[in-house]
Amino acid sequence: MLSTVNRATRDPRPWYRQIGRARWKAFGGAWIGYLLDGFDFVLITLVLTEVSEEFGLEPVAAASLVSAAFITRWLGGAVLGMVGDRYGRRTAMVISIWLFSLGTLACGFAWNYESLFAARLVIGLGMAGEYSASATYVMESWPARLRGRASGFLISGYSMGTVLAAEAYSVVVPEHGWRWMFYLGVLPVVVALWVRRALPEAEHWEEAVAETATRPSPFRPLLADRRRAVVNAFLAAVALGALFAVFAGLAGGATAALSVLAGAVMVAFAVQLGGRRGWVLHLALIGTVFAAFLYSWPIQALLPTYLKTELGYTPEQVAQVLYYAGFGTMAGCWLSGFTGDRFGPSRAYAWTLLISLAFVFPVFAAGDDLRLLGVLLFVLQALSFGISGLLPRYIGGHFPTERRAAGLGFTYNVGALGGAVAPVLGARLAEDMALGTALAVLTSGLSLVVVVLVGFDVPRRLHRRIDPGAVDHLAG
Repeated sequence: MLSTVNRATRDPRPWYRQIGRARWKAFGGAWIGYLLDGFDFVLITLVLTEVSEEFGLEPVAAASLVSAAFITRWLGGAVLGMVGDRYGRRTAMVISIWLFSLGTLACGFAWNYESLFAARLVIGLGMAGEYSASATYVMESWPARLRGRASGFLISGYSMGTVLAAEAYSVVVPEHGWRWMFYLGVLPVVVALWVRRALPEAEHWEEAVAETATRPSPFRPLLADRRRAVVNAFLAAVALGALFAVFAGLAGGATAALSVLAGAVMVAFAVQLGGRRGWVLHLALIGTVFAAFLYSWPIQALLPTYLKTELGYTPEQVAQVLYYAGFGTMAGCWLSGFTGDRFGPSRAYAWTLLISLAFVFPVFAAGDDLRLLGVLLFVLQALSFGISGLLPRYIGGHFPTERRAAGLGFTYNVGALGGAVAPVLGARLAEDMALGTALAVLTSGLSLVVVVLVGFDVPRRLHRRIDPGAVDHLAG
């Protein structure tokens, strides 16, 4: 009887008409934010060879410029996630856009490696906040049964940003040099002003605040008393210093020790934020995202370098290949939205990623056949990187509304440190083998790890051992 009622009351209109004009407007604003985020973030990967030549950088040092933005992501994701939970998703979005825009502009004025590295740290703060704020904003505005599409479609904006960046690279750099790519980074400020004035707040968040008549305070466990607040502030400074030393190449023989120290601080924060019932969930999600970045970011960060150094491609040819990659990722994000709503985010993610393994090594065996390489890369990116459009939906479902932005922001962006490790690890492996081979080995091996973690829904299974009542908070 219940299923009959559900069929009778189901909205007969096509899904895209069920969203409504206001929700599409909200989605459009968030999507543009993601587009600009993608544009600003990948600029460094496009001009890495030009920057290396001007500043005289070795490959590992150059790769660390990609890693730099990941060093501060965990802090930006946590703090701006808290802002989103307490003051609204829209406010957090605006602050995020300002941060990554101004950080990108500062890259254009960098006078050496150190100043460029510092500007990339600011970009990381903003990008982290944009991810958690926009994702929660859109998913909480759309109907529950369409939130896979909300997640996948939103992340596709990032891919479009990478395509536009590739187009700008082929036009701007040969004529004006690499710095002008970063001068364009100030343009998103205009969008931030529009978002602040034109977009409504997320419905789900407003309803939750109205129902409880209080503003959420997701960081309260870290600031419970004066002593704890001081200790945690000190630990945050220690973690930032350790990560900076490691990825700026200043750690020397202490690299392993400082890496362990930074990891221990992250675990301490995760345990405090998760509490007695949620600490295992926080750690499991961080591990899953870390592995996801390790499989996807070697190619994202070092593909332009591979094309220019091993295949000898010109800027125009690099741009052509990146079009295939960018549009492939967009197609994968759209696909992830439909498959996530149809089969569930966990199952859709795992099976699609597993299929992608058939295309990893062929991509790097295509040689200098640009068209074949482009087609293979389109398919690989659609099935591999594109399916990660479901990550906001997958992670966000583990957290209730009052803690969703902070929970998503913290776990995703701490896990995103895998993106800091990936390009450096790829560059290290390339010292003993061809860069293309190194990228293929990292991508295929870590993809299998993520297939197991997500396919068997390891974070939720572990969480239910402590909290049997854990549910998918975005399912209804």
